[in-house]
Amino acid sequence: MKSLEVMESMNGLIIFITILQLLCGLAVILAVLFQSGKSAGLSGAIGGMADTFMSKGKAKTFDAKLAKATKWIGAVFIVLTLILNVLH
Repeated sequence: MKSLEVMESMNGLIIFITILQLLCGLAVILAVLFQSGKSAGLSGAIGGMADTFMSKGKAKTFDAKLAKATKWIGAVFIVLTLILNVLH
């Protein structure tokens, strides 16, 4: 009887982590889609030097915040994937 309760509890935990993983996956997709491209074709190659000079305040831009959020959400996604792998 005790093992049945433990299995039901584990199934609930697996479902909860799977839902969290799904939400993290959607968040990563949205964060990547909202980011602007890194270069704009040939004009991006020509203006590359100016971009590195002007990137002192880049950490405060919306794109920089999205890039940072993408890294963190991706890391959480990987951790959740590893946890689900161990639980199965």
